[in-house]
Amino acid sequence: EVQLVESGGGLVQAGGSLRLSCRTSGFTIDDHIITWFRQAPGKEREGVASMSTMDEITHYADSVKGRFTYSRDNAKNTVYLQMNSLKPDDTAVYYCAALFGAYYDETFLLRNLKEYQYWGQGTQVTVSS
Repeated sequence: EVQLVESGGGLVQAGGSLRLSCRTSGFTIDDHIITWFRQAPGKEREGVASMSTMDEITHYADSVKGRFTYSRDNAKNTVYLQMNSLKPDDTAVYYCAALFGAYYDETFLLRNLKEYQYWGQGTQVTVSS
């Protein structure tokens, strides 16, 4: 059974940090790109961070550049999102999703939600002002 399980969300004050984890199982993580998305209340789901496994170049939404860091540990079948200097605007449900392949450009990775084969259930991040 394919599973992506997010964890690490919670309530934090503005300026604080959280580290999200996405633990995967049931498929070969080495053959997939894992991307972080988020969805705030009343807004569309948006791509936050990703990395093509072929070149290991990370991609970030403009709103999180310099504050969020994407990493992955294939040996642990886990992808991480370190979130620093959090802002109230970062409040959202954060999801990880898997896309088969080794390389896509940034626009494809962060905007083509429909191309992703597997999704987690999400973890809530709430940033208070």
